[in-house]
Amino acid sequence: MFLDNHKLILSVAIFVVAILLRLLITNSLRKIQAKFGFQKSRIIVTNKVISVVIYVTSFIIIAFIWGVSEEQLLLFISSFLTVLGIAFFAQWSILSNITAGIILFINYPVKIGDTITIMEKDNDIIGEIKDIGAFFITLKTKEGKHISLPNSMILQKMIKYQ
Repeated sequence: MFLDNHKLILSVAIFVVAILLRLLITNSLRKIQAKFGFQKSRIIVTNKVISVVIYVTSFIIIAFIWGVSEEQLLLFISSFLTVLGIAFFAQWSILSNITAGIILFINYPVKIGDTITIMEKDNDIIGEIKDIGAFFITLKTKEGKHISLPNSMILQKMIKYQ
């Protein structure tokens, strides 16, 4: 009985630390956004990724506290990653678009609000960047039309920007 209460208190403490850590990081990201002028959408995506990492790590630590053996946890994680890997391999374009989205998000010279020209063989695409998502980048043309292009295509094409 005492041991279960100790585990429960420790689990709650880890969960509270995870929440406080997430709040601290969220506030830090807001300050970084204000200081460096990052778009709000980039900060939101970064915050979501960091939150998932914090909560998954907390869940794993709590599982160890409650007596889940390393072998059981490793078996579960490896099975999950195998299924996930097969799913991504089956949908290779999804994986490449996610990777391209991360590259566009972190290290790309244009941002939301910039006007770009995608150099095509027959027809150039000119538009203002409205959103950079996990899978697609959305452009608004001069005519007011919205165009969604896969992130991987943006990395493969020549882009002219002002």
